[in-house]
Amino acid sequence: MSGFLDEIEPLKQSALTQLQAAPDAAALEQTKGLWLGPNGRFTALMKQMGTLSKEEKPAAGKLINAAKVELESALNARREELELAAALPKEPTDFTLPGRRRALGKLHPLTQVTDDIVRAFRKIGFAVADGPEIEDEYHCFDALNTPADHPARDSQDTFYIGTNTASGLAALPESDVQRDPARGKLLRTHTSSVQIRVMKSQPPPVRIIVPGRVYRRDNADATHNPTFHQIEGLYVDKNVTVGDLKGTVEFVFRELMGNDVKIRFRPHYFSYTEPSYEIDFTNALVKRMGKDWLEIAGCGMVHPQVFETVGYDPEVWTGWAFGFGIERIAMLRYGINDIRLLYENDVRFLKQF
Repeated sequence: MSGFLDEIEPLKQSALTQLQAAPDAAALEQTKGLWLGPNGRFTALMKQMGTLSKEEKPAAGKLINAAKVELESALNARREELELAAALPKEPTDFTLPGRRRALGKLHPLTQVTDDIVRAFRKIGFAVADGPEIEDEYHCFDALNTPADHPARDSQDTFYIGTNTASGLAALPESDVQRDPARGKLLRTHTSSVQIRVMKSQPPPVRIIVPGRVYRRDNADATHNPTFHQIEGLYVDKNVTVGDLKGTVEFVFRELMGNDVKIRFRPHYFSYTEPSYEIDFTNALVKRMGKDWLEIAGCGMVHPQVFETVGYDPEVWTGWAFGFGIERIAMLRYGINDIRLLYENDVRFLKQF
């Protein structure tokens, strides 16, 4: 018994010395294995306890456990010292020098333009509304007085999706969608669907703008992308006129593009407005592009059929709606000639704005 106990202290001291002398983390782990690993020298001593008598084991176990705790404590302390040393600079550092400022990020140009548009509308009392990007045919087409044979409802123009138990989300045949509108889930083609949701959820008056992402089956090129951003405005009240629409559009575009902006309306056709107009604008920027006018948005007075669909009396309430692409405004504002640059996440491009 005495010979066994006499071995504990010398082994412990040797282990402590080697742990403290380990020059790096790899050497420390190697030393740990040498002494405390499955085949380590101190572990082998612990295994010898099986040869002791029943009376000798308690005293021997107490000494061995105390030595093991001391070794593990020394191991952890040395590991922390080595980790701290590894984290310190390899070269002398003058901590009195001024600190290095972290570069601040910037909002994406599309976000900047959207924020400016929202800010302009808030000045004249508009609230921001939002809605789902995965829509149904009722809110995206039917409630907006879009005929069943309108080209926008074709699968060549719109991303239809549906539930398929075998493969999750899968495209539905166009014929199935038109035959059973309840199955017609799609990615919204405009944010006008939110106008329907808002009007069905509250009585007039309504004064909202709806910014958001929309989807159409366009081939990506310099001026088109299958995913883009749109903002629409809706104003419903008594005695609303085209004059209110024109005044609002002029105010917003002067806020966005400068006080020299001029606006003109051209007759057009949209199924959800009557009368309908295309909006052209001009300013010094358009003139420098060698053009007199540039088409920028579509608008019109809300069609009476749309009001009847959402439960508004068209004999009492009138209103207007308009919408335009946020990318179009950003490209004009910043002189961007390819819409795809806005989606490539190239920091060299984005940090310019």
